[in-house]
Amino acid sequence: MGYKSDIEIAQSCEMKPITEIAKIAHVDDKYLEQYGKYKAKVDLSLLKETDRKDGKLILVTAITPTPAGEGKTTTTIGLADGLRRIGKDVTVALREPSLGPVFGVKGGAAGGGYAQVVPMEDINLHFTGDFHAIGAANNLLAAMLDNHIQQGNQLGIDVKKITWKRCVDMNDRQLRFVVDGLGGKANGVPREDGFDITVASEIMAVFCLANGIADLKERLSKIIVGYTYDDKPVTAGDLKAVGAMTALLKDAIKPNLVQTLEGTPAFVHGGPFANIAHGCNSVTATRLALKMGDYTVTEAGFGADLGAEKFLDIKCRMAGLTPDAVVVVATVRALKMHGGRAKTELGTEDIEALEKGIPNLLRHVSNIKNVYKLPCVVAVNRFPTDTDKEIDFIISKCKELGVNTVLSTVWADGGKGGEALAKEVVRLCEEEKGDFTFSYDLDATIEEKIEAVVKKVYGGNGITIMPNAKKQIERLTELGFDKIPVCIAKTQYSFSDDPTKLGAPEDFTVTVKNVKVSAGAGFIVVLTGEILTMPGLPKIPSAERIDVDENGVITGLF
Repeated sequence: MGYKSDIEIAQSCEMKPITEIAKIAHVDDKYLEQYGKYKAKVDLSLLKETDRKDGKLILVTAITPTPAGEGKTTTTIGLADGLRRIGKDVTVALREPSLGPVFGVKGGAAGGGYAQVVPMEDINLHFTGDFHAIGAANNLLAAMLDNHIQQGNQLGIDVKKITWKRCVDMNDRQLRFVVDGLGGKANGVPREDGFDITVASEIMAVFCLANGIADLKERLSKIIVGYTYDDKPVTAGDLKAVGAMTALLKDAIKPNLVQTLEGTPAFVHGGPFANIAHGCNSVTATRLALKMGDYTVTEAGFGADLGAEKFLDIKCRMAGLTPDAVVVVATVRALKMHGGRAKTELGTEDIEALEKGIPNLLRHVSNIKNVYKLPCVVAVNRFPTDTDKEIDFIISKCKELGVNTVLSTVWADGGKGGEALAKEVVRLCEEEKGDFTFSYDLDATIEEKIEAVVKKVYGGNGITIMPNAKKQIERLTELGFDKIPVCIAKTQYSFSDDPTKLGAPEDFTVTVKNVKVSAGAGFIVVLTGEILTMPGLPKIPSAERIDVDENGVITGLF
């Protein structure tokens, strides 16, 4: 039989009206703002007014990603459906997809196969307009900044020290470095500028970490846009931009409610990249999901060295959250790639490649168990080509670390394929108590924090700080920004800062190139390796395959 594509599966499913999903999620009608029949926003006042207790929080993370695919979002959704099938009251909290990957290489981010959130096309495209609102707030601040300089520059902003960029939610390498303000005196002040992708904007980070309108305003006011001639920071508050930016974000900050293919309530809200930003859905959506279910399943982007590290060290610390269990997703195929096999050679049994690749999984698992001290299970996302011998090999290796391995077939079987994983997750939540610990203390210096993550989480020997970054660290320490978390921007393809080092590399140092503050978000951004905050499109972008028929039905989204 021919497999149906993700979009065909999503389009053939009978969705329930969002009002029905809200009932399952214990959300009263008065808190619901409908966007058509199948999407709604939930008013934040529900968080203050509900007397429901928080449920259990389950984090889904993964091994270091490969082109073979790991299926983290698919597992997150399938696990939530599986928990519901074994009689639990469940919600799922996910990130919103960015248009960059949708039209680029990675495709959408609404799960896959029979474990998806729907309406898939809406979620992957404009959804409820949150990302457009974030982009508009970002670009309003940029416009007000340049206008301030044009109209006499009362604050004395040095155009060579502007740190704020414009943004657009598209992969567009042409915009990384631009010169603008050309065309004579009436058309602005000429300067070098650049664009980030919207998901890398500090507004996205602020939006995802804010716990309401008042907190959002306070965080926005602290955003540093540049420095004066005598090196004093200039903020969005100084430019009097905060009220108008908040007005653009006031609806966006309300979490979105949709459903899985099996009718499990899904809060899909916010979406920073995990390699260049902090990689988790919004704090408000996670909090709401925790109140509205006895179990909440959420995910963090890319491998556990990025998404889970930032979820635990930044998001949980700021929001006072403690996960009850962590799921690390792996595939036999991806582990064979970590063992040096090409993507074309993954269909045949190969224990030798698996043996070389499995240290990647074991390091991630050990980090969750031994660095963060949390209960953990490995979910092997099973493919038809995987052999029993390969699966048994993974099970025995994880056993040595005291961690169970469960097979998951949610891509093919939906929630039914996630029941075994659901049972192990419930067992972890009920029987195993974690002793949640961060990988560094906030009192440590900026260098010590970066070094702690590199040594404890990445498995490296230490860090090399470039002279420019050293100066930046000194300046940020002088300004009093040394007691906040660090958000390390690093390649997603390796534990190290070199994307070619697969598996579990050893004896490496991470080079720190730039260090800047996201004062509104409340963390230091540390740039390592060749990290781009504006991706480019590949030779054959996914966009070339997307089409719409005369009835408005979209094809080619995956």
